[in-house]
Order: sequence, then structure tokens, then C-alpha cells
Amino acid sequence: MTGICTDRVVAVTGAGRGLGRAHALAFAAEGARVVVNDLGAARDGSGGSADPARSVAAEIRAAGGRAVAHDGDIATAEGAASLIAAALETYGRLDTLVNNAGFLRDRMLVNLADDDWDAVLRVHLTGHFLPLRHAAAHWRAQSRAGRPVTARVVNTTSGAGLLGSVGQGNYAAAKAGIVALTLVASAELARYGVQVNAIAPAARTRMTEEIFAGLTGLPEDVSPLVVWLGSAASTGVTGRVFEAEAGRVTVMEGWRPGPTAHAPSHWTPTAAGDAARRLLSAAEPAGPVYGSG
Repeated sequence: MTGICTDRVVAVTGAGRGLGRAHALAFAAEGARVVVNDLGAARDGSGGSADPARSVAAEIRAAGGRAVAHDGDIATAEGAASLIAAALETYGRLDTLVNNAGFLRDRMLVNLADDDWDAVLRVHLTGHFLPLRHAAAHWRAQSRAGRPVTARVVNTTSGAGLLGSVGQGNYAAAKAGIVALTLVASAELARYGVQVNAIAPAARTRMTEEIFAGLTGLPEDVSPLVVWLGSAASTGVTGRVFEAEAGRVTVMEGWRPGPTAHAPSHWTPTAAGDAARRLLSAAEPAGPVYGSG
């Protein structure tokens, strides 16, 4: 297979189903050698099976591509390290990391248990950080050794992380953290030849079919952008967040200074409140929180 990712080695987490599976297949179709990671857990993170990762890897090989399965838990230091090691030991290199793994435990805040908070932040936020840290250490070593590095990281945030989502406080907080992690990693790793971006995908998968039943876009609609961001063709694009759904791609524009007021000497609470109201009347209205009606 040949394409814009010919001979690149790509690791995709959560690639046994849904968006991750679509990404893995799309990278393989463009010539990439793929490490298919999936813990094989249920939608709420319970259980586990090596079958989903093995099935996707077999599907890639049956189509003439190259793939290896990895069923480690990337939200642990050991599992994340073994993912990067699987790429290096199997193919001798790693060029692209797609962080996609996650699950849901939705509750309204007053009903959200500690364990449900911790578990969702662990798989989404820590599950992004640990593979990224191990991949970045490898690329830094390559760069310092004088070897050219054209590395890419594609993180997965969500509209919930950008605007909030009723009943998903844990998920929204984790996804917002992923945006901040993306910005920091983009700035810190640029010197080593690494570009880091994030996507906020919307597609009908097992994670969204119960909550957002109106979604009609497919995972396959999101993957072309992910493949491009993971390829050498995306040179110069880093530290950005893209929303992708069906036939639509949007560059998301995050926090930046808006209307500003300055106190002549110092603020009193009343004067600060009056200034805040004047500024809000001149500012763009905030986007609605998902599920707020």
C-alpha cells in the first residue's frame, strides 16, 4: 500500500472499535505500519479482551497492510511504555501517535462517584499523557543523536471539553485537560521535530449512540483529517484544535483576550462588577453547553 503515510509507523490507542478502528484502517490504507492498541473494555471501562485489537490488526493484514496488536493499558506507565516499545521492536521506529482511547461513566455532578471521576480522568487524560511522554522521550533522544525527526501526535478532545456537556462533568474536564496538554506539548516538543494537534470528533459510535442519537456522521468521516495531521504533509501545523464531523472540518479558536477594562487606580467590588457587565455586553456570547436545552 502506498499513500501519504507510506512507511510511517503509527500507534493508535483505543483502535479496536469506533473512531480508533477507523483511524487505524485509514492509516494502513495510506501506507502506514500500524500498532493497534485496545484494552478491549466495555463502554464503561469494565472488563477487557485482546480480541478487538487483534481483529483490527488482522483486518489490516488481510487487506495487504502491516499491523501488530497491542492490548496493554496505556493509562499505566508500564502499558504506555510497552506501546512505544511495540512500535520500536516491531518496526524499528515510531513516527505518529494517535491518542484516542477512552470510555464513559456519565452522571450528573451530585451523583458522580469518586471512582467514576477518577476512572474517566485516568483513561482520557492520563491515557493521553503517558503514551505522549514515552513517545516524546524517544523522539527527543533521536533528535539529540542527530537523527531527523518528523513526528506527529494527534490527541482526541471533544466538544464536551470545549463547551461543556450536561451529565459529563468527568469526561468534559478530562477533554478540556487534553486541549491544554496539546498546547503545552506542541510548544515543548517543537524543537525536537514533533508536531502536536488535537481533534474534537463527532461521529456515531458505541460511546455516542445513546447520548447523541442524532449524530449521523461516521468514524470514517473523521479519519482523513487525522491521517493528514499524522503525516509529513502537515508540516507547519501544530498546537491547533480541529472539530471534525461528517463533511465538516472547523478550526477551533480557543481562549484569547476579549474586551478589557482598566481601573484608574484600584477596583472596588462594585466597580469591578460594573466593568464586568460592560465587557460582557461587548463580548461574543458563550457557546451553549451540550445538553443544556
